[in-house]
Amino acid sequence: MSWASWTTAGVYTGRGGVLTDEAGALTGDVTVHTTWAEGEARVAVQYSGASDWFTMSGSPVPCATEEESRDFHDAVVEAVRLGNRATVPSVPVPPV
Repeated sequence: MSWASWTTAGVYTGRGGVLTDEAGALTGDVTVHTTWAEGEARVAVQYSGASDWFTMSGSPVPCATEEESRDFHDAVVEAVRLGNRATVPSVPVPPV
């Protein structure tokens, strides 16, 4: 089984924050964590320095490769920075 994970700390949400399944919108300084395994990417967020993780709304999503999942993590971080009650964006489609 292949798997990978990425974590980006110190992400400041844009106005409206990031939407989670368990806690509603989180705003301010958050940490974003993406785990990829078995063709699926899961995204969790937490207030930076806290112990509780929350599922980002829209997670998990199908994601075919580790490389796609890295690009996906970058897109998630950007969506969180934009705010507007951010949810998981679409998985980027690699160029043909």
